[in-house]
Amino acid sequence: MANCCDMRKKVRGEQEKKDLMNRLKRIEGQVRGLESMLEQDVYCPDLLVQVAAVREALNGFNKVLLAEHIRGCVAEDIRAGKDESIDELVETLRKVMK
Repeated sequence: MANCCDMRKKVRGEQEKKDLMNRLKRIEGQVRGLESMLEQDVYCPDLLVQVAAVREALNGFNKVLLAEHIRGCVAEDIRAGKDESIDELVETLRKVMK
């Protein structure tokens, strides 16, 4: 079985890709809403609450993506004896948890 993450690409199933795209489209809509709120001179605290909602939506996207990466690519690499995948995961976590 070929690794799902060969050559720094990830082969995603149609449902996984659709779910991730739907999340991104919702986030895009939230950002457009922020633009609209700014254009309408919405009160700062209301805008800040919406910014926090966008940040949480992006965090949710990251969590889903990370879980899929660990269950798929990292687990496959470990089973195949490619322990360098663990180092890559640790470095990725260090970057996203700043």
